Amino acid sequence: MENHNIMLTSSEISNLWANYASDTMSICVFKHFLAHIEDTEIKHILEHAIDLSKQHVAIIADIFKNEGIAVPIGFTDEDVNLKADRLFSDTFYLHYVKNMTKGGLATYGAILPNVFRNDIREYYMSCISSTMELFNDTSKTLISKGLEVRAPYIPYPKEVDFVEKQSFLAGWFGEQRPLTGMEVTHLYTNIQTNKLGESLCLGLAQVTKQKEVKNYLLRGVEIAQKHIAHFSKYLQSDFLPVPMTWSENVTTSKEAPFSDKLIMFHIGITSSVGMGNYGVAMSLSPRRDLTTMYAKLLGEVGLYAEDGANINIKYKWMERPPQAADRDELTKG
Repeated sequence: MENHNIMLTSSEISNLWANYASDTMSICVFKHFLAHIEDTEIKHILEHAIDLSKQHVAIIADIFKNEGIAVPIGFTDEDVNLKADRLFSDTFYLHYVKNMTKGGLATYGAILPNVFRNDIREYYMSCISSTMELFNDTSKTLISKGLEVRAPYIPYPKEVDFVEKQSFLAGWFGEQRPLTGMEVTHLYTNIQTNKLGESLCLGLAQVTKQKEVKNYLLRGVEIAQKHIAHFSKYLQSDFLPVPMTWSENVTTSKEAPFSDKLIMFHIGITSSVGMGNYGVAMSLSPRRDLTTMYAKLLGEVGLYAEDGANINIKYKWMERPPQAADRDELTKG
């Protein structure tokens, strides 16, 4: 990276900081996955994923050191137990990477418009490019193994048509129109992400020793199951297929591969991604009953995430992110 005299903006420093924390977590997770992987094709995907995370961590650490910014602790070898038994199957690993790359692409795409310094912009452009490559490799592997779950099919439009009635937006009462392709897409996507979250929470609940964390994870399982039921109901009402479950990809291991600090951070990221997905789905679903549902479920996930943050604060697991100067405190006395 080139040296610059221009200071980092709030958006640049905060996103790099969050990026560093997330990638140090990913390194720990992928290390444990690689310690138990059997499928050579999936192993290649995991090696690619951990290599990208290591590159990101090294680049961000250099930027912070050059700027005189404290490098976050994030997560280290103390947060992963490579001797712990396998907790998830090889198939789960592949679905996990696919969903992490989807989240990464959405995150990097949102960050890039708010980046101003050339070196930081080039870094995030490279992140998007390399994550697209990993996403493509993972998708091709899922398809070649017959593991990819395609979104439902709908009829091809044969002619151009226009909406003529306000009932196109209805949904609470009376006759409901069929789901649009975009509505189907987001219902399907949110079922997929909630199924991954359900399996993740279920597996991690088996191994954590902290009762408060265990109860929090089991609550996450219940929320995911409830949300899956909501989304599935809409697909089934239009006779569309519901994606398969991944719960069988959780082993019976009781040995913790990760620290409770890492587990809670991971679930926090999952919740954040879920809220982002619901927000996008709500903005692209014209039917009023769908927007109302998404708003209600988004609020529930928000409360869940807040309770998770309180647990992190209670056990001193949350590093303070970069923030504006506290002028009230500075002007006292």
